[in-house]
Amino acid sequence: MVSANSLYGPLHDPARDAGYVDPPPRKGFFTDTSVCIGCKACEVACKEWNMVPEDGIDLLGTSYDNTGGLGADSWRAVHFIEQSRPVGQQSSPFAGAATGASSEALQQDVIAAGIDVFDEASRLGTAVPGGQPLAEVAGRVAAGAAPAGGCGAGGSCGCGSSGGGAGGGGGAKSSASEDSQFLGMPGMLAPAPVPDRQGRQDVRWLMMSNVCKHCTHAACLDVCPTGALFRTEFGTVVVQEDVCNGCGYCVSACPYGVIDKREEDGRAWKCTLCYDRLGADQTPACAKACPTESIQFGDLDELRERAERRRQQLHDVGVTEARLYGHDAEDGVGGDGAFFLLLDEPEVYGLPPDPVVTTRDLPSMYKHMAAAAGFMVLGALAAAVGRR
Repeated sequence: MVSANSLYGPLHDPARDAGYVDPPPRKGFFTDTSVCIGCKACEVACKEWNMVPEDGIDLLGTSYDNTGGLGADSWRAVHFIEQSRPVGQQSSPFAGAATGASSEALQQDVIAAGIDVFDEASRLGTAVPGGQPLAEVAGRVAAGAAPAGGCGAGGSCGCGSSGGGAGGGGGAKSSASEDSQFLGMPGMLAPAPVPDRQGRQDVRWLMMSNVCKHCTHAACLDVCPTGALFRTEFGTVVVQEDVCNGCGYCVSACPYGVIDKREEDGRAWKCTLCYDRLGADQTPACAKACPTESIQFGDLDELRERAERRRQQLHDVGVTEARLYGHDAEDGVGGDGAFFLLLDEPEVYGLPPDPVVTTRDLPSMYKHMAAAAGFMVLGALAAAVGRR
């Protein structure tokens, strides 16, 4: 059933808008980039289950990521972003681009409080309810409300210390941390002048498993002339490869640059959110294979609530750059069915900062076309009458 917001604006249930009488809850992905380790298990699982051909075994020479980006043969792509300068001073191609606010002052407070942020962050699994307010604890310590060796709360505050100062439990934890083996994995805090426990201060890796967003307002679907793209009962967007004629309208319509044509057959391909698995009440292959639960699958409304709790949890432990992307039903595409928690500005990940469905202005365009055609008909009639 077509509604006033079928092409643009908030739309609670795109499946019902597409004509499904009693659709199931909308399904989607929440990708938490703060726990992505770049293993690419999602890419492999996607290719194996969907029989996606190899996309070229190439060494790009620009990153540890050699997939490069999404395409007809890459429905999942794990981005590696190596930040070698403090936030706000990015190198090309992000020079001058707006980035997340620096957390240097907060990091200094946390380190001065004797809190091992890396140990605390390691316990922040996606299934952990609530947040540990390390930022507040560090602020109180910096203000002189507690000794530097501990917060004085006996560990109940979540800072990881027993309140016994340098000789208490915090000292034992620090010793254990120093004995642990460093595997070369940069932390998730923004680069800052304050060295971490391994002496590093100028590098951070950001990793994100990118995928089709399954937009609420999917321009690719709106412009398809053959009906090859359709909205499923789960609210996702799928390409029927046997109906696609290879016109390419969908490729230019996508505001994220996701959908692509395969050179071998000229048809368009993209993530289906494992539509066949959804029909069998199974988890999509990529989410099933993710070892850290960075990719989470479920009912979209519940995922959005979970994502907001995770964002607040990260803010509580000092990762103030954490922000959600694609979760807002009021944005230019009506909210995404696959959204993300990012640790920097969207541009850093190669995402548009304010995506807008490219068919937003179609009603206005059609009205202007109709008005122009009407004036042409009136002009022709006036000319014909004038000759008599």
